[in-house]
Amino acid sequence: MRFLHLFIAFFIALFILGCGAEKRAVSIPQKSLPSWYTSPPLSNSTELYAIGDGKNKDEALANALTLMASTLSVSVSSEFNAKTVVKSGRVNSSDGTYTNDVTSKVSQIRISNYELLESASLGFKKYAVLIRSNKTKLFESMLQETKQEFSLISSKEESLSGANALKRLSFYKNTQESVQEIPNRLVVMSVLNPAFKQEAYLQKLQEIDAKYEALMQKLDFSLMADKDGENLKGVVAKALSSKGIKITASKSSATHFTLVIQTAVEEANAYGFTLARTDIRFITKDVKGVVVGSNTLNIVGQSTQGIAIAKQSVAIQLNERIEKEGVGQILGLDI
Repeated sequence: MRFLHLFIAFFIALFILGCGAEKRAVSIPQKSLPSWYTSPPLSNSTELYAIGDGKNKDEALANALTLMASTLSVSVSSEFNAKTVVKSGRVNSSDGTYTNDVTSKVSQIRISNYELLESASLGFKKYAVLIRSNKTKLFESMLQETKQEFSLISSKEESLSGANALKRLSFYKNTQESVQEIPNRLVVMSVLNPAFKQEAYLQKLQEIDAKYEALMQKLDFSLMADKDGENLKGVVAKALSSKGIKITASKSSATHFTLVIQTAVEEANAYGFTLARTDIRFITKDVKGVVVGSNTLNIVGQSTQGIAIAKQSVAIQLNERIEKEGVGQILGLDI
């Protein structure tokens, strides 16, 4: 037993001494960063360089491309003719100064032609890459992309030659949205290749705008409604007129359309209110009577002064929805 006590005492003493001893700090050597990351090559007259880092390789690459685009925008700002400004998404010749808008928009240019030169894990869940883009190859890729886009536009336009005016109008409207980035791309291409002539492409963009405007000016609608839809005609007519569409009774033109408003009203009473539960159906037909668009809404009007005022409430709510969503959305038309 005495031997056991001595053994326990000895063990406790060793434990106390061990706890009192100075603990050595564990040193983790810092991982050296690659030279291409700390001192990346500088962009020059023929090459663009950029580094990027992130949690993984994909994020690092995305950040590098963003930085490269920003670098390109600085180059555009310093090199491009100061007489060019961007107005309403189009590049126009002007005596004004080169605006900062160009720099911000050019920085959003998508760079699709680049080389991944280096990549490395920096530790602590951090990754880095170095990319390069040859300016000549970048210009060529942008030129090819631009040509393909305009070729596709021409092909689609030809296929719609016999379509009704609303379908063609929808095509030009959507095309305008799809080419919004092209003017800024042309600015970049002019810097990458000073011999590049962008006027022909700008002319094509202007033609798209002109064709859309010409169709809008030719469009005219006649409105028909049942008894309960009569108080909605004025709301719709006002909305169409605000877009420059004429309201007429003529039905001979190929750009004329008839909008039919059909309603079904159910009267109800609840908590002292008169309710007008209204189903509204909009049907648009071309000059041949073919339906080219339709939509149905369900609106509940209410009033403490009877069904007539409740129906007026429906018209007020319809106007609010048109202002919020747009008349095209309400009618089921892409205008």
